[in-house]
Amino acid sequence: MKALLSAAALLLAALFARGHGVNHAAITGDAFPAHLSDFGLFGDLRARTPAARLVRYDLETALFSDYAEKERYLYLPEGAQARYDPDKAFDLPVGAALVKTFGYRAGGVFKPLETRLLLHRASGWVALPYVWNAAGTDADLKRAGTRIPVTFTDPAGTQRSISYAVPNQNQCKDCHALSGRVTPIGVKARYLNHNGQLEKLLAAGMLDRLPPDAPRIARWDDRAASIEDRARAYLEINCAHCHNPAGAASNSGLFLDWRQRDPGALGILKRPVAAGRGSGDRDFAIQPGAPDASILVYRMESTDPGIAMPELGRATVHKEGLALVREWIAEMPKSGPVR
Repeated sequence: MKALLSAAALLLAALFARGHGVNHAAITGDAFPAHLSDFGLFGDLRARTPAARLVRYDLETALFSDYAEKERYLYLPEGAQARYDPDKAFDLPVGAALVKTFGYRAGGVFKPLETRLLLHRASGWVALPYVWNAAGTDADLKRAGTRIPVTFTDPAGTQRSISYAVPNQNQCKDCHALSGRVTPIGVKARYLNHNGQLEKLLAAGMLDRLPPDAPRIARWDDRAASIEDRARAYLEINCAHCHNPAGAASNSGLFLDWRQRDPGALGILKRPVAAGRGSGDRDFAIQPGAPDASILVYRMESTDPGIAMPELGRATVHKEGLALVREWIAEMPKSGPVR
């Protein structure tokens, strides 16, 4: 009997993988499917054509990941809704999945490298990394992570070659931990509130409500917005998932969420909790008017694993983001000693 049930389960998974619908059991079950195709999230996996109720979205300001492009999708089971929250990530039901594919363009064509899944199971959220094969036909589970040699051209036209890091399962938890539990980051009202994305989710019955005063964060590269709003948005998406009172860096006392109003918590004239080479012999996280004297800038412009921040997800310096933060600090009125 067990053999028959096992054979039936394999057949069912194969049917889903061939485009017969999303394999809900793969999302909610306890197993770790070996292939991305096992989930049936894409009707045509090579073309990454989304299945029903797999909705693409983007963020107003997105996390920097070595200049990789990202394709993001939200899946909700039939009849299920995301519960709106003005501040926190939307409450997504068991059976929901967040799908994020990273890749680079070659000859104008996007080539996927990895797809990270966040699966909402009865036991909580589970993070799984899948690495695409060379033919782009499927992706294989790599719970231990891996490295991939990549050559790409950055926005300034400079060709770069890096060892691209696919995080292991525990490293996924490091960034997504909130009060010790894996939690989504990007599905917040303020990140999605542009180009009618929230309205479309509401119209599709995938969002339970949408107040008219839904918050919206600045786009980091939109020069029509203030330098402070842009820099704060950039620091939130790149840093605040750890640098918040319930995050992995809670003991630092440096909290970089967009609505932080305490200058000390934001890092202004704040001394580090633990000194070391990560401070670069600088005194304060942010020295107003002096970006070169600020620990924040020192760590952003480093690629040394013992110094760089964020400490995961990048082997390069985001020149444009760094320039934004430097400009923001430089425009602050000078106060206190400048080293």
